[in-house]
Amino acid sequence: MSLIGTWLQRVAIGWLTWELTESGTWLGIIAFCDLFPTVVLSPLAGALADRHDRVALVRTVQLLCAVQATTLAVLTATGAITIAGLFALSLVMGTLNAFGQPARLALISGLVRADSLGSAVAINSVAFNTARFIGPMAAGYTIAHGGTAIAFAANAASFLIFAATLSRLPADRPPVAPSRARAGGAMLEEAIAGYRYVARHPGLGPLFLLYASTAICGRGFVELLPGFADEVFARGPIGLAWMTSAMGIGAIVAGVSLAGRGSTAGITRMTVLNTLTLALAVLAFATIRHFGLALAALSVAGFALVATGAGLQTVIQNAVDAAMRGRVLGLYGTIFRGGTALSALIAGAVSEFAGLALPVAVGAVLCVAIWGWAMTRVRAIAAIVEAPPHKPD
Repeated sequence: MSLIGTWLQRVAIGWLTWELTESGTWLGIIAFCDLFPTVVLSPLAGALADRHDRVALVRTVQLLCAVQATTLAVLTATGAITIAGLFALSLVMGTLNAFGQPARLALISGLVRADSLGSAVAINSVAFNTARFIGPMAAGYTIAHGGTAIAFAANAASFLIFAATLSRLPADRPPVAPSRARAGGAMLEEAIAGYRYVARHPGLGPLFLLYASTAICGRGFVELLPGFADEVFARGPIGLAWMTSAMGIGAIVAGVSLAGRGSTAGITRMTVLNTLTLALAVLAFATIRHFGLALAALSVAGFALVATGAGLQTVIQNAVDAAMRGRVLGLYGTIFRGGTALSALIAGAVSEFAGLALPVAVGAVLCVAIWGWAMTRVRAIAAIVEAPPHKPD
């Protein structure tokens, strides 16, 4: 229920941005404000998740998100919203998400057995992408018939529901390495240690590099969909809802298929191969002018986005040292949100003089080249990250 509200707001913010500016650059800037704080703050947020009660952290973030959504609803309903105000409130939401994501993802390993991690990550993805299907459809009709303020208000209520649900979970205080606990290591040092751990890891390091490269080159197209809906396909907010929901359908299919996997075997190759699938689907979307075929391409892109993201999350949960889990997942969040923000900002700026399609197509071609590099290393990486986790005596 909370994620449906999140997608209501996300689509409404995109459409409100387009209404206020009709600018691809501003679409990229607002997406950047929402997503980029993760780059700066996730390392510290990951260190927090490795030190403190993760349930309490996530619940606090949800309550603050409700305040942000309420403020956005009031300003929009009263006509006081401006692009500067939307910029500031998007920055607030991005900051809150940056602190919440590492703790939320790290919770998974404490809720299920080790041999169910892959399925748990996939089920988490199914929940997210079921909302990704329902939320945008609801947003399209809400915006068309009631306005964006209603969508923001509904999101505020949904955060309160999630915060109440979290109150039923017991505290989750992750283990801290005894030597570090005694030394009272500085938060920044712990964050840097997480980066160093990934960089030196022979399996996770190359996978993170692959994910970062494709995020920067190929994932920002999602934030430009309001422009495509209006300028390229002339379909308005209903068209935007269909486009976002088409991605949700593909994502749900990917999540369900991954949920049925019994082990991590083969998941590295699947993750890398779906990088190519994503690139080709995005390239097709950028060059197609038939709305139905564009929706089909978006469905394939949605499938590949989840397959690559959930696949990487699964191998992280399987291969990472327990004491580093929050920080490494914080770095994943940095790439997931920050890379997408940078991609949207660049593509949005280029679209002002080259149109929306060209920067998206060029990014997709670059992703094909990145996939070629990764395929030469996939076997060696898989041998490391798919091995059963070590169980201490």
